[in-house]
Amino acid sequence: MQLSRVVVKNFRSLQLVDVPLAEKVSCLVGENNTGKSNLIHALRLCLDANLTSTYRMLVKDDIHCDVDHAKPFQVLIGVEFTGFQNTDNEEAMLHGAQVAENRARILYRFRPKRPVREKLAEDENTPLTLADYGWEMAGGGNPAKDLTAIEWNDDNVDFGASTVNFQNLQNYYVCYLPPLRDVESDLQQLRRSPLARLIEASNIAETEQAALVGAIQTANDTIEGSPTVKAIATGIDARFKDVTGPAYSLDIDLGVAAPSFQSIIRNIKVLLSNLAVKKIDPRRNGLGLNNILYISILMEWLKKRAEGGKSAGELILIEEPEAHLHPQLQLTLLDALRQLPFQSLVTTHSTHVTSKAPLKSFIFLTNTGTTAPFAAALAGNTALAASDIDDLERYLDATKSSLLFARRVMLVEGPAEVFLIPPLVKKVMHVDLEREGITVLAIHGVHFGAFAKLFNATGLPKRCAIVADADRDPDEGEPGDDDPPKPDLAALQSEHVKLFLGATTFEREIAINGNFRMLANAARDIGAPKIAAKLEAAIASGTTDALKEAALRTAKRFGKARFAQLAARHAGEATALPAYISDAVTWLLEK
Repeated sequence: MQLSRVVVKNFRSLQLVDVPLAEKVSCLVGENNTGKSNLIHALRLCLDANLTSTYRMLVKDDIHCDVDHAKPFQVLIGVEFTGFQNTDNEEAMLHGAQVAENRARILYRFRPKRPVREKLAEDENTPLTLADYGWEMAGGGNPAKDLTAIEWNDDNVDFGASTVNFQNLQNYYVCYLPPLRDVESDLQQLRRSPLARLIEASNIAETEQAALVGAIQTANDTIEGSPTVKAIATGIDARFKDVTGPAYSLDIDLGVAAPSFQSIIRNIKVLLSNLAVKKIDPRRNGLGLNNILYISILMEWLKKRAEGGKSAGELILIEEPEAHLHPQLQLTLLDALRQLPFQSLVTTHSTHVTSKAPLKSFIFLTNTGTTAPFAAALAGNTALAASDIDDLERYLDATKSSLLFARRVMLVEGPAEVFLIPPLVKKVMHVDLEREGITVLAIHGVHFGAFAKLFNATGLPKRCAIVADADRDPDEGEPGDDDPPKPDLAALQSEHVKLFLGATTFEREIAINGNFRMLANAARDIGAPKIAAKLEAAIASGTTDALKEAALRTAKRFGKARFAQLAARHAGEATALPAYISDAVTWLLEK
């Protein structure tokens, strides 16, 4: 069974969200304060039977800020399921919630109570307070009535929906892991420990339970037989009886645990070993590995639960699974989640996670200067062809996938621009690109097409400046060789994408009056003293026009990226910026 769609209306920062979920792992990505945690909590309101109903009775801060409280309104959270047919437990859980073949719907509604709605039908000016509102759960209905079209005064029976039985929802387990988890405490608390639940789900036979209890009893007998331990127990027993008197006294012995199977479950601990240590308690472990340990135990328990045949499905909601994790562990955790037989939804700020996840798994949220964030599934971007998605999934590595988290993006050809443009802009324009939320990304070529198609009203609705060279002549080749096709960069322009071209190559463009001192120092640092001397002589004489080619040749010979990296070291001596770059920055800064 798959949770295939989520709709949220008027809940906290989410005015309207309508997104599909991936089959295995969906990744909620975006800047801070865009509503990722609110979407997670919305799902819990609708599906988590273990969430106390106190949270379902909303307070003022749970209502979107654009809602007029003087008029009747509704907070709606709806989900759709597919892939449940021919599975008894899942069909039972969704009984009455089906809207079409292999499609079911469950919705949470917070709206005026029925008596209040009846008064409003007679007098629409009836004054309202939050005390006039209540929550309800419904399922099913006419599929022609879309979730986004349900209004506060639409009665469930009018579009064929019926009341959902919370007893049925208990068979669908929603596991929520907050961003800052006290793993040590959770492993020790019986009610929260996935280890205790895993042991119980393993259905240990009664004979094996009796053998374990017998082992504890034998250990206790051995401990009680120790003269020193026996003397300590006798002393405690005597002092206790002195304090309580005969009316409240209890007999006291010392042992490792009470001889019962439940006591064994409470006291079993995870013990860790490697080449350096043997059987250590997780409290001596690092936070990151303890998080992995906790999630691993949880995964195993959920698998046992599913294999038991009594489950109607599982959903893991994890906020920031990358917390305290080494980058490689972030990748292996994501792979492990994708191998599970149930769905996961994770919020993340990790470019390592986003570099590994397929594009169809991304749900993107971003602030667009309004009271509500924009939310969409990137795979729903109609501008992207299948070949574009393939290209993006190959190229969106841990560096390039930072474009998912940026407010604005500047795409450039190579690392030379990434090294040198930010410090030049900061020195000449007094603009700190990072503080402005502008990310400069190299695509290592001129294949801007797939990247540019990401930025539109149905994908990433933010500005993207393409800063590139106008010079498209191939640098190397023999007569008769195939020449690479020249990309039509102008065709990529749109409301969200704008093209800014230099007249020639980047190295020639930065070789302008005001920058030769920076270039001379870079040439000296890189090991080109002759070029450095020529640049300094030209600065002294004021004849710098011929030095554009010298700067380009030096960068090519020693490596463009390395030359730019050293030039960035001396960017404080620059006083000029090519117009096409300053124009791009100005456009990106526009509101």
